[in-house]
Amino acid sequence: MHYTAAGFSGTASPVTGATPVAAAAAPAGQAPRPAQPATGATPAARSADGPRRVRLAISRVDPWSVMKLSFLLAVAIGIMTVVATAVLWTVLDGMGVFTETDALIRSIVGQESTVDVLQFVEFNRVVALSTLIAIVNMVLITALSTIMAFIYNIVAAMVGGIHLTLTDD
Repeated sequence: MHYTAAGFSGTASPVTGATPVAAAAAPAGQAPRPAQPATGATPAARSADGPRRVRLAISRVDPWSVMKLSFLLAVAIGIMTVVATAVLWTVLDGMGVFTETDALIRSIVGQESTVDVLQFVEFNRVVALSTLIAIVNMVLITALSTIMAFIYNIVAAMVGGIHLTLTDD
């Protein structure tokens, strides 16, 4: 049976033996109608030896929903990137890594050197760079995920999509 739900469409066929669909109660004088689940999938009978299993195929993915979901996940990843950078910088600065690195470079190059490591690793500069990287990643992740949804739809039309077997444990 073919179904469409929440932007996904596919076919459902029971793996274990199916029972006949129960007839719904009809008003007096009318023939009974078969009861259908909301998804349109045919339910499989629950056997005594295990849970009910249904085999589904994901034949199409909605690119708009993929774009929205990937954008929100990319925003979350971007926020985590900036926060992790700030925490890492704070830990390294607290351990004195930047001042020790600057002292090492000054001892190698000489005191008259114009190289100032502390200028390049200021907190504001590092966080601004990680924010820029997070924004670029958001755009790339969103665009690539949407393109991959289109490519999946094209390939799934040729080969039938991904087949899943779901159980109700």
